Amino acid sequence: MDIGQIMKILPHRYPMLLVDRILEFVPQEKVVGIKNVSINEQFFQGHFPGHPVMPGVLILESMAQAAGILAFSGLGGKGEVEGNMEDRVIYFMSIDRVKFRKPVVPGDQLRLEVSLIRQRGNIASFDGRAFVDDHLVAEAEMKAMMVDRQTEGD
Repeated sequence: MDIGQIMKILPHRYPMLLVDRILEFVPQEKVVGIKNVSINEQFFQGHFPGHPVMPGVLILESMAQAAGILAFSGLGGKGEVEGNMEDRVIYFMSIDRVKFRKPVVPGDQLRLEVSLIRQRGNIASFDGRAFVDDHLVAEAEMKAMMVDRQTEGD
């Protein structure tokens, strides 16, 4: 999937869209995505001047967005991503077992590998890992819930 296809699935937009490409997609199983880390990212202005490091929470958000693409395939019930998902929204409920192993800096390319652990109804759990080259830089377990926007406030 290229960025145009990703934008049809995820509601995020610049500067919060943190997945640039999907390399592998196996519905209801796994997704592998890429986030190119550029010095032009807004957060590098303050994190940290003279020593730019990607905030860990944004690495987690990148994994969560990749999981969102996978969730739309699994939680949507069809087993594939189709069209615009604007009538649905995914809320992350928890992020557990988070570990940061190495700083991510401008010029790095994050490889986001997310697998579905289990699914029950509209709730799913995911295992996420982020790599730079072949080095694990972050990992976490995530849980998310999909709801229809029309019934969200009911």
